[in-house]
Amino acid sequence: MFSESLMKENIFKITKEIKELCEGEKVVVAFSGGLDSTVVSALALQALGRERVEAININFEEYSYRKSLQNIEYISKYLNLKLKVIPGKKLQEEVLKRGPACNKCTRIAKLGRIKKESSGRLVLTGSNQSDTWGKKGLKLSNGFYAPLFNLNKEEIKKIADYLELKILRIGESEGREGCKLKHLLKPLAVPGYHGLAVAEANEVLLDWLAKEHYPAQLANVKIIGPLKKNIALVNLLPLPGSGLKEKITKSLEKLERLEEVRFLDQPIRLIIKANKGQFDNHHSRYWLEKGRLQPDFSIPLEIDWLLTTNKNLSTFQVIDYQIAS
Repeated sequence: MFSESLMKENIFKITKEIKELCEGEKVVVAFSGGLDSTVVSALALQALGRERVEAININFEEYSYRKSLQNIEYISKYLNLKLKVIPGKKLQEEVLKRGPACNKCTRIAKLGRIKKESSGRLVLTGSNQSDTWGKKGLKLSNGFYAPLFNLNKEEIKKIADYLELKILRIGESEGREGCKLKHLLKPLAVPGYHGLAVAEANEVLLDWLAKEHYPAQLANVKIIGPLKKNIALVNLLPLPGSGLKEKITKSLEKLERLEEVRFLDQPIRLIIKANKGQFDNHHSRYWLEKGRLQPDFSIPLEIDWLLTTNKNLSTFQVIDYQIAS
């Protein structure tokens, strides 16, 4: 049980550490509008004052969820937080054009872009024990500092509630704030085709869930297939009744950039092509299966690995699926 006294103690320790580490200097917060970066912003303001804290948000345009953009506007005004918004769409497209690469995207298109804008100031992030960086990274490293590093999502949510921070849940899942392009499981080779497919499909799904007040634990649309075909795999947990399922399916089928729509209601086998480096690295393949893909799917997965002949593929591509036997 996470007690109120422990929560207050955490807040005191974090604000004290921010004060001591920053030594009165100005800082930047990598601000997404989600739970983690909002709590970091509030604690930094409490520790340093408004004149020493600036939030920087990377705007990925259609690749950003609409609710996250609403959060950014609302929270920055609610906290009276200095906010700078910079474009990031083109850089993100460049990073992902040769295959899915979440860590690279974070390093270059997100945190890397903010680091360039920080002008030497320390960058505060929302990394914590519920994400990859919190488990494998460092609390303070190379100009980045994670005040919530030792906490998990539940503890961070308790702090947000105590500070009366109202953050709209995007709807993708209870534990993640969301990234649309994470659900594009093939290269972003043609942004107007591959990118818009995943951007539009996920908004359609979340719009229906909001309209029907559906309590989803997990909600996203994966886009897979060869480069000339977009297959939409709809992940929804718990699985809806036939009425809502039909409404979502029909709406997705109207999107011109989708050639096939499949609701995931039983185990499937993903057919994945990988470049030689990833194909030969069994540790990398295991992490991709168990750490990257399975946690983000609503049904059990099996994986068939193939070695690609496409020299432009730098990571992997889910080219097809089958119903698992």
